[in-house]
Amino acid sequence: MSGDKPQDNGARRSQGLFRALSYRNYRLFFFGQSVSLIGTWMQQVAMSWLVYRLTGSALLLGTVGFTSQIPTFVVSPLAGVLADRWDRRRLLIATQTLAMTQAFVLSWFVLSGTVQTWHIIVLSLILGVVNGFDIPIRQSFVIEMVEERHILSNAIALNSSMVNAARLIGPSVAGLLISVLGEGACFLLNGLSYLAVLLSLAMMRIAPRHVEHKRRSVLYELREGIGYAVKFAPIRALLMLMALISLMGMPYAVLMPVFAKDVLHGGPHTFGFLMASAGVGALTGTVYLASRKNVIGLGRIIVLACALFGLGIAGFAFSKTPWLSLMLLLPAGFGAMVQVAASNTILQTIVDDDKRGRVMSFFTMSFMGMTPFGSLFAGAVAARLGAPITVQVGGVACLCGALIFSRALPGLREMVRPIYARLGIVPEVAAGIQSASEITVPPKEP
Repeated sequence: MSGDKPQDNGARRSQGLFRALSYRNYRLFFFGQSVSLIGTWMQQVAMSWLVYRLTGSALLLGTVGFTSQIPTFVVSPLAGVLADRWDRRRLLIATQTLAMTQAFVLSWFVLSGTVQTWHIIVLSLILGVVNGFDIPIRQSFVIEMVEERHILSNAIALNSSMVNAARLIGPSVAGLLISVLGEGACFLLNGLSYLAVLLSLAMMRIAPRHVEHKRRSVLYELREGIGYAVKFAPIRALLMLMALISLMGMPYAVLMPVFAKDVLHGGPHTFGFLMASAGVGALTGTVYLASRKNVIGLGRIIVLACALFGLGIAGFAFSKTPWLSLMLLLPAGFGAMVQVAASNTILQTIVDDDKRGRVMSFFTMSFMGMTPFGSLFAGAVAARLGAPITVQVGGVACLCGALIFSRALPGLREMVRPIYARLGIVPEVAAGIQSASEITVPPKEP
């Protein structure tokens, strides 16, 4: 069907920084998840501070980071298969309910004064299992909320901006609450914050998704998804770069309490401000991505963002003064989030719909699943060589990854070009990873 009104609506949706919010379902998700994510960041900061307060051990910080994230590496592939088979909204309601329960149990242990280190490790493991299912399902659910592919990049960028706005607010609030009321208050408020996202999911009106039932085993579909991701070089390259950054670079955040307390000689306020500074940089990066009109040049942006992240954390590791550390975490946060969100955007736009859940589960494995190995490695190395040297090594590894990806970029552009041309996601874009100088813009359709 055609007509003036649908065309006008489409034109309005294609413009503006917040164009994905023109969809009711995405708008509900955005505001509900925003509240919940503030609580999530509060819990993450409070958890790290609680562990370091109880043990004073960088190794145990790495261990808790490992146990909270290793399940993502194990269960995400299964979650991807389920996301391609079942109703994603119902799956999300289940995972969010379980995460809320975990937060309430943790708050009870802390507020009752009975918390022990093994409680934290076990509950972190449980939350890791829940997140291992939740993240790939939530990533693949985005397309159902915005419906049109040309809005997808804006929706992903806004989703990242939501995460980083919460990352800015949550640690700052947590630092104040820990000083006044203790860590238990952060865990309790996080549990209550899940009510917002559960309500938003319940209020959505999602059209039934057609799923072709072929009575194949979970193992068969998992092998099919792995083969699809491994054989197509652009997907493989993006996943490998993401895995490297998560393994070597992202664990700098696990060691943040060590920098706050032992390197910069501060307290929970210092810790909160350091996390918030990285959050400001990341939020700036997502606003930049959301303001982009299309996906031209994202491959080159990934290279630059990866290099910027590596330089930022390497410089942070050398710093001995709070103000310089805060300044260096700004570009680090910017680079990390731009690289992650841009990679997510390209993957979501080139993947086949019937394999979206599985590919996003592999993205989750690369992004979240590799981080626990990095956390454990960083904790062990920091215990021997110190946190600064550990983070410096991670920064250099990120710079090497950016260089290798940049050398492969011309070939990846050629492979992506026909997919974007066939899908017609944005008429003037011939390739999602190619540079603007290589594109000839055709005349607009009448």
